[in-house]
Amino acid sequence: GETLFVVGIGMAGPTIIAHGTEEQKERFLAPMLRGDEIWCQLFSEPGAGSDLAGVACRAEREGDEWVMTGQKTWCSGAHYAHFGILLARTDPKVPKNQGITYFLLDMRSPGIEVCPLRQMTGGSHFSEVFLSEVRVPDASRLGAEGEGWAAARTTLMNERMAIGGMERMFSFDELRDLLRARPDGIDDVMRDEAARIHTWARTLDLLNKRIITKLGKGMIPTAEASVMKLAMARLISRGSDLALRALGAGALLRPGSWQNQFLYAPAFHIGGGTDEIQKNIAAERVLGLPREPATDREVPFDELPRS
Repeated sequence: GETLFVVGIGMAGPTIIAHGTEEQKERFLAPMLRGDEIWCQLFSEPGAGSDLAGVACRAEREGDEWVMTGQKTWCSGAHYAHFGILLARTDPKVPKNQGITYFLLDMRSPGIEVCPLRQMTGGSHFSEVFLSEVRVPDASRLGAEGEGWAAARTTLMNERMAIGGMERMFSFDELRDLLRARPDGIDDVMRDEAARIHTWARTLDLLNKRIITKLGKGMIPTAEASVMKLAMARLISRGSDLALRALGAGALLRPGSWQNQFLYAPAFHIGGGTDEIQKNIAAERVLGLPREPATDREVPFDELPRS
């Protein structure tokens, strides 16, 4: 149930606080905190995943409205969300990062079609969203026209913190209890792995506390969020793998909480920015390594090759 509100409270809320008008804060923050309204994220597209600044969903101004057409994908909870945070291209004549505007979209608007995507867990947590000439009032724009990338970065940082702080997604105590209940199936290599996972879980907990302390002092974490997300993805993958090894032949039974976690684990290495993106951020901002070379930073979006 708690995951219902991650996009709202963990991502949209902090972005509205940082970039929204007083009217937007008044309208959206209280219902969000009460759990009255559920949010989803409409960022990724079939041709803009790791290169998020490559979004092609178009929003064209018509008076006091924007008319949107495009496709979004990997939208968690879109099939039950009331609102969505959305990135759209409002100016294709400028470089890709500069022509993006951020919107707060009413998911009940005409022209929106939500199509669930089936995952290997058997569930449909993600959806594709198709927008066909959806009319959005200019009052739903978050921040200035063409400055959506700055707000998007606020969202992404908070998303990484939200994912990295998902201790409820992994319990070392439950893993330990499983291993203790099956002493005959545990060898020294598995014990060593359990000790490693316990160390990672404690380290992640301490990093989480450090970030909360920073926030409490009014400081904004940056690369810590990427490190947290990397650590959480590794913890869930290795933890669920060890659990399935301990279950032995029982690992083939479905459904089961460890089996589900094992099948869902790869998503943690992709969603919210891939492991490779998080490592680049940590390399550049913590280790001071040079930036990834990019040849498309100054090229107008409409001149870039599209897949």
